[in-house]
Amino acid sequence: MKKHLIIIACLASPIYGCVYKIDIQQGNLVSQDQVNQLRPGMSANQVRYVMGTPLLTDPFHPNRWDYVYSFQKGNGPRELLHLTLFFDADERLTALQGDFRPKTG
Repeated sequence: MKKHLIIIACLASPIYGCVYKIDIQQGNLVSQDQVNQLRPGMSANQVRYVMGTPLLTDPFHPNRWDYVYSFQKGNGPRELLHLTLFFDADERLTALQGDFRPKTG
């Protein structure tokens, strides 16, 4: 009986090394379609309606909103996308920068 348990343990031991790594998704998922809807002069509320609530709001720079998205599939490389929106003193969209570009034309 003891011999059978040792054989089963030896045969099952390679299974112990098979660790499953989950996909990790964090932040705001931003699409190019959302960025294409942004126009200079839009109010902060209109931008929030299109883009959702920003992941980062800096108390020292209230006119800057940061949207960050990170995705890592299992053991694969991490994909990191970043979009920063800038507003003027009247809370109107003035500029954006990051990994997305607005549609021209």
